[in-house]
Amino acid sequence: MRPFVDKAMPEAWKAAVTLSSVIREGAAQRGVSPHESELIKVRASQINGCVFCLDLHSREAREAGVPQQKLDLLSAWRESSLFDERERAVLSVAEATTKLPLSNESAAELSDALSVLGETTFVAVEWVAVAINAFNRISILSEHPVRRRDAEGNVVR
Repeated sequence: MRPFVDKAMPEAWKAAVTLSSVIREGAAQRGVSPHESELIKVRASQINGCVFCLDLHSREAREAGVPQQKLDLLSAWRESSLFDERERAVLSVAEATTKLPLSNESAAELSDALSVLGETTFVAVEWVAVAINAFNRISILSEHPVRRRDAEGNVVR
């Protein structure tokens, strides 16, 4: 069992949490909704295979109003008609930011996303994706455990 990265260097963890708060507030001021932020976080966490962040942000996505059906289909969002143009733009940015380096296809999708979102919102979406990717890595390296929950979301002891 590896040490928890966040516990072993709490001052760095505190700085990461502060950065995340600044990004969340800045993204909201630049037009990124909580719904969109959580879609970004869940999709990046799916790609990275971060079970802790998937558990956390799937719950937070539902609280932010993301329908369960969209969460169920999120890994296949390109094949679904449920996601609107703006959500598709946000998800394109989330995936490109997570799957670096950029491919020709992802660069083209980013260009399309920029035209949909505008520069200010586009950059804010990138920052949300950067932050969740950092937290994914912290949780994966720490092997943060996922607690079992009941149907209401309460931790089962």
